[in-house]
Amino acid sequence: MLGLRHPIALAQFKPASGMNQELAARYQANRLRVVRQVHYSAHDTGRSLDLVLFLNGLPVATAELKTDYTQAVENAVYQYKRDRHPRPPERNTPEPLLSFPGGALVHFAVSNSEVRMTTKLAGMDTRFLPFNQGNQGGAGNPANPSGIATDYLWKSVWAPTSWLQILGRYLVPVRDKKKQLKGVVFPRYHQLDSTRKIVSAVLRDGAGDKYLIQHSAGSGKTHSIAWTAHMLAELHDETDRKIFDSVIVVSDRTVLDEQLQEALMAHQRTAGVVAVVKGEGASKSRELSEALAANKQIIACTLQTFPFTLQYIQELAATRGKRFAVVADEAHSSQTNETAARLKVILSGSIPLQGAATARDGAALEMDEVEDVSVEDMLAAEMEARAAGKETGITYVAFTATPKDKTLQLFGTRPYPERSPSDEDNKPEPFHVYSMRQAIEEEFILDVLKNYTPYQLAFQLAHETSGQQEGKKPPVVDAGTATAGIMGWVQLHSYNIAQHVQIVVEHFRKFVMPLLDGQAKAMVVTSSRLEAVRWHLAMRKYIASRGYALNTLVAFSGEVEDTESFDKPVSETSRDLNPGLKARSIRKAFSSENGHRGEYAILLVANKFQTGFDEPLLCGMYVHKRLDGIQAVQTLSRLNRAYPGKDTTYVVDFVNKGEDILKAFQPYYETAELAGVSNPDSIYDLRAKLDAQEFYTAEDVEAVVSAVLQGGKQARVDAVLRPVADALLQRFAKARVLWQQHQPDDGDSAPAQAAKAEMDALWLFKKDIGTYVRSYSFLSQIFDYGNTDIEKRAIFFKLLQRLLTFGRDIEEVDLSELALTHHTLKELATEKLYLIGGEKLTPSEAGAAWCGTSTGRASTPSFSASTRFLWDTSAIMTSWCM
Repeated sequence: MLGLRHPIALAQFKPASGMNQELAARYQANRLRVVRQVHYSAHDTGRSLDLVLFLNGLPVATAELKTDYTQAVENAVYQYKRDRHPRPPERNTPEPLLSFPGGALVHFAVSNSEVRMTTKLAGMDTRFLPFNQGNQGGAGNPANPSGIATDYLWKSVWAPTSWLQILGRYLVPVRDKKKQLKGVVFPRYHQLDSTRKIVSAVLRDGAGDKYLIQHSAGSGKTHSIAWTAHMLAELHDETDRKIFDSVIVVSDRTVLDEQLQEALMAHQRTAGVVAVVKGEGASKSRELSEALAANKQIIACTLQTFPFTLQYIQELAATRGKRFAVVADEAHSSQTNETAARLKVILSGSIPLQGAATARDGAALEMDEVEDVSVEDMLAAEMEARAAGKETGITYVAFTATPKDKTLQLFGTRPYPERSPSDEDNKPEPFHVYSMRQAIEEEFILDVLKNYTPYQLAFQLAHETSGQQEGKKPPVVDAGTATAGIMGWVQLHSYNIAQHVQIVVEHFRKFVMPLLDGQAKAMVVTSSRLEAVRWHLAMRKYIASRGYALNTLVAFSGEVEDTESFDKPVSETSRDLNPGLKARSIRKAFSSENGHRGEYAILLVANKFQTGFDEPLLCGMYVHKRLDGIQAVQTLSRLNRAYPGKDTTYVVDFVNKGEDILKAFQPYYETAELAGVSNPDSIYDLRAKLDAQEFYTAEDVEAVVSAVLQGGKQARVDAVLRPVADALLQRFAKARVLWQQHQPDDGDSAPAQAAKAEMDALWLFKKDIGTYVRSYSFLSQIFDYGNTDIEKRAIFFKLLQRLLTFGRDIEEVDLSELALTHHTLKELATEKLYLIGGEKLTPSEAGAAWCGTSTGRASTPSFSASTRFLWDTSAIMTSWCM
């Protein structure tokens, strides 16, 4: 109110605990009213609103009601847009009840079947958002056997306790750069539903459970995470004890997302509740430990900032016995590996048993606090901490749009928690779902598979052999190595790049650039940093030669050494590549503002901006990189952000097949489901397979594990591990020499075949021990094996794998005499890839695929689409790349 020196409290929202009786009494004194047919206009007294909701005499919401038998929800929306203008054009005076920010906070359009809402009326420009429960994975509401499908609005949303909580805890002000109020965030139904269900489950079951939230792009995940974090931070049990000492919000990016930071700050009601770990003035690890020790309610940081050594365990000793909630953004990447397992141990104050990981860095294990604990005890405690997450006192709330099968198994909710996780009818599932299908149908995101155009590449190579000595056969090379080398050579060939660039630029100008009144943008996804640089240079050259008014940016991490183009290594900030940055970041330079494209139209990327990049004017994508599974979904989903007038996107794919892209999207269209569960016995099968090969002994395993876990330094570990690795390296080297000796004349002889079999066995052994380490790291977080021999081998294999640098790892193929003789890019028919539900995620099994040696003469390569590598007697190679 104007003229007041201090604000007046016009309502009391529910306090976090019941300890303050005065606040509790004031909360009970609130008065909620619903008034029908409210005549709101002083200028046109005949106009009225169907419903107005009041809190202590203040109007907080309005509603227009329609029945589907005569009118639909669209009629209510149109009525608001046409007849409920906050400042009617025919007169220049506002309508107080409809104006922002002085009027009602939210306006509902309601029918028997649907609800929509808006927080700001703006005439015909008003945007109403769906406020529906969802129906079988899609938009709308399910049929209600007890009555009207939308009765949840007044029975649960407008119920007094619920409505007061929404007004007090969910409404978030949106301010501009000058801190002026420009809007209000009101929760969509799935945001309200998911956060409340998480809180109810924690109140019922206590700390220590895991909740997987599968929310599609376009779900408003940033605000959902902020609401969840603040709700959990204030949560008290029935005895008024805080359930969590701290809530840690983990973003799986190198730099904490600015939007997430801002949301966490905007949601806090008391200054100082949120601590953001930035590494300013101190290390990020130290900032994190200090925030935990100071009992900060919410701590926001990246996954990489967590301390993973015993030294930080000792610094965080004060946290022993405390309880934490970890709210993870995009759980599928780093949260399911050993990083998350170590995080659990750190936060709960369990015995620090990360011997294998510590030894990886050559660090010694300090055992001051656990001198009298045996290796067996430590390993058993480690496994229990991994498998029995409930006892660690850490609650995980994992948000992701695209959960992998491992993510589902680790964070999913099982129908029968008391039963074995391996039971076929006890498959874990997401705790809450807002599906891609529902987001598309509600028009929060676009279907990026509507205009998908694949291209096909055909080329021929000639291999000059004039300098080869007559009668002498060319050297034998590994087929896989040669394939990779040749394909890399073709991809970076200047003619190949020039042809691709021409297609991209002309397609962009013809189809993409005219969209959004000429303001549309595009992204080019390349397979490597060097390729991104070469494409960027070629694209700038082509654009300049045609006189087009287009500017491009290239984005990649680190530095690239391109001796053909530059005298020294270049980075994305180099003036040679991006001269117009002017100290701006790539993200800032490429971002649009107020619907204007800005300076740059096309962004070329290499392993960057394929996830978490939000640019609503992005309408075109050109893919020159193999995309599999989740990576395909995340990359193409950069196009799906909704924007006024945006109804079309284009994908031009030079590498992938339409059916593969569709298969990648399918599991996430509705609810991600598992086709089965991981078999806990697979780790025993793999152990038996590895033991049977007799490449090591049980004594070798015991010696290495003891050296690692009993305070041994690097030299001590090397002393017992190096002899095992050297013996295997020598076996491989001897077999390789024997095999090469027989190649010129009798490569199929028995000695040659025996040598080849020996190399294949050793190579497969290396692959299998890597699979064992990865599988155990995952499975041990679900199952308590209670068998320290399994854990010992995980430590042993993890260290041994790094020492097995067989000669094939560094083999190179001479490509200096290759020449590109024929080249064709063929456009295939543009497709609409139709998404349907029902595809399930298949759990990965332990064990490596067969990895035998495939060889051939360096002068006689021949490619095909199906086999990718064949050998014949010609000197011409033909390849088709889909």
